[in-house]
Amino acid sequence: MMSKTLWSEGVRYQAEHMPERTGSGEFISDLTRRDQVFSFLKPPFNPKVDVKNGMLLYVEGVSVSFDGFKAINDLNLYIKEGELRCIIGPNGAGKTTMMDIITGKTRPDKGDVWLGQQLNLLNMDEAQIANAGIGRKFQKPTVFEALSVWENLELAMAGNKGTWYLFRAVLSSDQKCDIMRVLELIGLETHYKMQAGKLSHGQKQWLEIGMLLMQKPRLLLVDEPVAGMTHQEMDRTSELLLSLAGEHSIMVVEHDMDFVRSIASTVTVLHQGHVLAEGKMKDIQDDPRVREVYLGQ
Repeated sequence: MMSKTLWSEGVRYQAEHMPERTGSGEFISDLTRRDQVFSFLKPPFNPKVDVKNGMLLYVEGVSVSFDGFKAINDLNLYIKEGELRCIIGPNGAGKTTMMDIITGKTRPDKGDVWLGQQLNLLNMDEAQIANAGIGRKFQKPTVFEALSVWENLELAMAGNKGTWYLFRAVLSSDQKCDIMRVLELIGLETHYKMQAGKLSHGQKQWLEIGMLLMQKPRLLLVDEPVAGMTHQEMDRTSELLLSLAGEHSIMVVEHDMDFVRSIASTVTVLHQGHVLAEGKMKDIQDDPRVREVYLGQ
């Protein structure tokens, strides 16, 4: 049975990620309902993703405006299964808004966003999109600093996040193996007992990536993963992301061009909310439009 601290953090996780379940009155009401299965016994929404043609993400003709400003303007973007794609562009190019749309935080004015061939992300809420296999890592690491590295990964594990389930949860041998595998991937296997708040900035970034991996995502959206890192940490992050490509599709938004060069196969340049250029890194660097609007030449 999990510790009191981990359980309380789990309740907080539930409140932040499942706001519709935060009320204790609602929870008690669930227990007294006789016409349905208790919500904490229901399996999570986890649909199968159809990628038989090799394409995982479709963003087609998407536009959105805020107070008359067109943040995204007829955006078309396609991510293949297992691809590592880098997204670059000047501030205000629409990179964050694009990720907000993919994850359900922002609804576009028009356009289509599909995961595989059958899941229309615009018909799903944020929790459903996450359970469908899209994980997002923000620029600032958001780990539970009072918990150990192991407990952070345990809490992030895919599955039921209901209060009753968290209170009685016991890890299976398979789940323990999953945590050990992720610890090895992110290079924190010797730090699993350490309090997350004592990790370095880079280690916290790796831990958060590990927390996403515990949810078994098909697509990882990673926002500026090397901001504030040392060169050694940047090299390790490059190795980590490259090792994840293939098993996962990864979209990396980054400003550090040296880092982008170290991992990029295909680079997409956004400008004024639409795709300005797309291709191999060398072709992007030689593109005069990119030099003008992004590289400042």
